Amino acid sequence: MEVNKASLTAIVSAFGRAYHSLNDEPKIFNDCLAEKMITDEEFKNISKNMIEGIKFFNPEDEDIYKNEESMLKWIIQTQISPTPLARSRYTEDMLENAIKMGVKQYVILGAGFDTFAFRKPELLKKIKVFEIDHPATQELKLKRIKDLDWEISPSLKFVPVDFSKDDLKEALLNSGFDSNSLSFFSWLGVTYYLSREEIINMFKSISSIACKGSSLVFDYPDKDIFNNERTTSRVQAMVKMAEAAGEPMKTAYEYLELESDLDKAGLLIYEHLTPKDIEERYFKGRDDYYHAFENVNYTLAVVDKKF
Repeated sequence: MEVNKASLTAIVSAFGRAYHSLNDEPKIFNDCLAEKMITDEEFKNISKNMIEGIKFFNPEDEDIYKNEESMLKWIIQTQISPTPLARSRYTEDMLENAIKMGVKQYVILGAGFDTFAFRKPELLKKIKVFEIDHPATQELKLKRIKDLDWEISPSLKFVPVDFSKDDLKEALLNSGFDSNSLSFFSWLGVTYYLSREEIINMFKSISSIACKGSSLVFDYPDKDIFNNERTTSRVQAMVKMAEAAGEPMKTAYEYLELESDLDKAGLLIYEHLTPKDIEERYFKGRDDYYHAFENVNYTLAVVDKKF
């Protein structure tokens, strides 16, 4: 089966989670099943490509170059995984709180190779999970789940959606989503690459289908991300990598702008984490390279009114 760009992103993200689960202590986010979702060949090839690309990141510490293992560790812990790990941890922390408050549905927008439904089977006795993703990526994931002989819970629904032409609300309703039940949406690693109009439209889609009190977790960059004088070399590398991959970063927010766009779509900010907050919550006291990414923020928003 051909691996498209979206599927490649899912594979690389799973690689980062797998590496962390296998190699790092203490865990920021322990996706113990991520390694199962990618092949040995993929793990080997991604590792090789990252090591060969270390000059792009240009670390100054000579000790990093002493062997391939130390080079790979530096790239993953500095550049690749801090944000995906911490935002996933934050999302699932907030989800578990929401379930205690009565949430019955979890919608994962751009699910990729997310393994929540298989890591937390006990929670699927309490909620339904809807995985939304591009049809090609979802087809590849389903094939791998079948090859692993994993049992798919009746509470897990795979909903193929091509956002360039499909309607999210229609797709969810056709898959058994209940607009009258409290729901929790995660939308991770996406806003960076969309126009402001596209982001607002997603906010509106969520508030139009979810009942009051439902929630959304997402991450976004602040406006300093495009100002080299006000950011760091690893943030600059992230921006350059996205552009080189043909997916340039388009939108960044000031807090008040984000608050305004959410309000227009019927959503209120319930919690907002700055890089300083994220560092304190998930990275404090570590003795490796992991630190919260500069200029990247997490938001928990709540549906206040139907749009």
